[in-house]
Parts: sequence; C-alpha cells; structure tokens
Amino acid sequence: MAEALDDLIAEKDKLQEKANELKEKRNKLHEKSKSLSDERDELNKKIRDLRNSISNHKKKRDELNKRVQHTKEQRNNLNKTHSEIKKQIEKLERNRASSSGTNIKVLKKQLRTLENEQMTKPMSPQKEKKLIEVISDLHSKIKEHEEKLNKDPKLKKALEEEKILKQKAEKQHDSVEKLADRAQEEHHKMIDLVKQLENMIKKVNETQEKIVVTKIEADTIHKEFIEKVDKIHDLEREISSSKAKKRKTKKEEEKTMAHDKATEIFERFKKGEKLSTEDLMTLQKAGLI
Repeated sequence: MAEALDDLIAEKDKLQEKANELKEKRNKLHEKSKSLSDERDELNKKIRDLRNSISNHKKKRDELNKRVQHTKEQRNNLNKTHSEIKKQIEKLERNRASSSGTNIKVLKKQLRTLENEQMTKPMSPQKEKKLIEVISDLHSKIKEHEEKLNKDPKLKKALEEEKILKQKAEKQHDSVEKLADRAQEEHHKMIDLVKQLENMIKKVNETQEKIVVTKIEADTIHKEFIEKVDKIHDLEREISSSKAKKRKTKKEEEKTMAHDKATEIFERFKKGEKLSTEDLMTLQKAGLI
C-alpha cells in the first residue's frame, strides 16, 4: 500500500509540473494576444486619423476644382470678349486701310519676309544695303500708319479695351493654373494617404489573424491545463483516501497489538506474577481489571 501511495504522489507531482508549464505557456500567449490587440487598436486609431485626413484633402481638392471650373468660365468669357474686340479692331483697321489705301498687315508681312531674308541669305554689300533701305522704309510706313490708326477715337478705344481684356484674361488664366496646381497637390496628398491607408488596413488584417491564431492556441493549452488540474484533483482525492485507509489500518494494528499485550499481561496476572505499574495501566486501558 505504501508503494502504491508513493506512486500516486509521484504521478501527481509530475502532473503538477506539466500543469505549471502549460499555465506559464498559456499566460505568455495571453500576454502576446494582449500586445497584438494593443497594436491593432493603435493601427485602427491611425486608420481613423488617415481617413479623416483623406476626407479633408478630398474636400479641399473638390472645392479647388469647383473654383478652377468657375475661373475657367470667367477666363473663357474674357477670351470670347477679347476675340470679339480683336475682330472689331481688325474691321476698323481694314476700313482705315481701305480709306488710306494702305494695308498694314501686308506691310508687316513684307517686313518679316525681308528681315528673314537679310538674316538667312548671303548677299553682296550693295544688295544688302538696298535691302536695309527697303526694310527701313517699311518700318517708317508701318509706324506712320499705326500713328494714324491710333488717332482714330474708335480704334484707340477698342485697342485700350483689347489691352485691358488681354491682361484680365491672362491674369484669369494664371489663376486657373494656380488653382489647378493646388487641386492637383491636394489630390496627390490624398492618393499618398490612400496608399498608406491600404497598407495599414493590410497590417491590421494580418495582426487580427495573429490574434485569432494566438487565442486558439491559448484556448487549446488552457483546455489541456484544465484536464491536468482535474486529474491532479482526482489523484489528490485518491491519495487522501489511501492515507485515511493507511491511518485506519495502522490504528487497528496498534489496537490489536495493545489487546494482545494486555491479554499476555492478564495471563501473567492470573498466574500471580508480580506486575509493574505500566502493566497495570495496560490492563486498565484494555478493560481487563
């Protein structure tokens, strides 16, 4: 019986050691799961911030694109008015040229042709001198004609309007380009953040998968730990029962030995032998005297 009890105690100690290992491993997995959950939550917070930033950049981009569209319409209207003024100027110039017999466009075209010829074609000094004289004469005629045209009130007013409209159209065009550049910049920022968001979402999904795997592993180990604890409790009950039986058997053996000893002393008492105080007490305990 003693050997069987020792075996039970040894088996219980072995199970307790294994249960402690499982408990430690389970706790480490819980810590890992907690760390991964914190990491996931932090990533989700960054994702929320990124989404807000993306929304802000998109809003700014769309607002700028609306302004671009509105500014383009204004520019196009100015260009249309400018084109109409230019036609009006051309008409006034044609009428003036008809009355004066001079076509300034033809003169300017001739001038460009001769200037190009002077720069590109080789020629003798005499011929070049003559060509320079013709060019100079054309310059004078054009200047004279333009001065006459500028004295025309209607033409002068149209030219001033054309100049102002051209400046306004150019300024409006600059505004369109600047607004378009700003809209494009907001768009690029938004796209960069979208890429960051996609990578972060991917990371969150990967982290969540790790959390699930870790929890499953922890649950499996916890189940095994509980099984070991249940077996330990069973063994403890069995050991306790064995010890109780052992104590009862020992007590019965001691009682039997005490009875046998008392019977032996009583036989000596009946024979008239002298008994010691201890012998008398033994007989008294056994109820024989």
